[in-house]
Amino acid sequence: MNTAVRALFLLCLTTPALAAESPVGFKTATLPDALNKRPLELVVWYPATTTATPEMIADNPVFIGALAVPDAPPASGEHPLVVLSHGYGGNWGKQVWLASALAQQGYIVAAVNHPGTTSKDRSPVAAAQLWQRPADVSRAIDAVLAQPKQFGAVTRSRIAVAGHSLGGWTALEIAGARFDPDLFSQDCSVHSKLGGCIGYQEMNPAGTPAGKAQLAADLRDKRVTAVVSLDLGLSRGMTDASLAALKVPVLVIAGGVPSEDMDARLESADLARRLPTASTKYVEINDANHFSFMSICKPGGMALIEESSPGDGMICKDGEGARPRAVIHQQVVALITGFLGRRTVN
Repeated sequence: MNTAVRALFLLCLTTPALAAESPVGFKTATLPDALNKRPLELVVWYPATTTATPEMIADNPVFIGALAVPDAPPASGEHPLVVLSHGYGGNWGKQVWLASALAQQGYIVAAVNHPGTTSKDRSPVAAAQLWQRPADVSRAIDAVLAQPKQFGAVTRSRIAVAGHSLGGWTALEIAGARFDPDLFSQDCSVHSKLGGCIGYQEMNPAGTPAGKAQLAADLRDKRVTAVVSLDLGLSRGMTDASLAALKVPVLVIAGGVPSEDMDARLESADLARRLPTASTKYVEINDANHFSFMSICKPGGMALIEESSPGDGMICKDGEGARPRAVIHQQVVALITGFLGRRTVN
């Protein structure tokens, strides 16, 4: 049985049973923003009260989606909130496996598509406004808190942000990390092949004096009480002083399979080393690579990607001899829920 088929088998064994025991609702919305002309696509997964048959969400010919009941009534009581931030060129659909699993365990989970850096929106102007990403997350928090009848009531002392790749940078920034564009540019002259440096050069967020100043500003949202980073990038531009002073507990998870453009020693491990020891947990998953934190590819999914974008089919691969991606996902979910269950208050 090949890896993709085993992953499908595991998913079929676990997901429907969990959905029947713990109903999950799903809603979509658009958050208008007349001032900055930056509307956001918001999706929310939440504990629900329903006997309706769940549907597959974000399922497509390449990636496996996750089960939920669209527009189901939310469950009673308060629930912790987790906001997810996707990576550069990704979208909210790439972490549906995590959103669904957290909602199964009682979390309200929100996610947005960050304009300019999604697979469906690569506007250079929007991408250059990198400092808007933490603001996008704050807007998602605002929207969920304002609509308890739609999504469920939030335990305000338990609001976490989790992000993959550039989403990890977003999560750290909203927690209080400060970015120094000059520091990062200097570092990229030495580590020019890191994916973060390549993506940063493409976005060019410090291309104007105003952009540079906004990127270096304090982007913290004090409502955030915990942060999870999944194989982040751009961390080498964060200042030592801001990381050492970070008041929010952080779980840093890295893919342990080394690559030229994403080296855990230079990114996640280096970040964890500079964070407060008492409130930081670092985990390196030896058989995971950067793409292991994305959704599971269907059999034939890699070939479909290669047809439209040669070379990008690698996002369907994990480390050599790796466990099925579904098993890696189970480990990540366990790490996150264990961490958030213990570390909830700033």
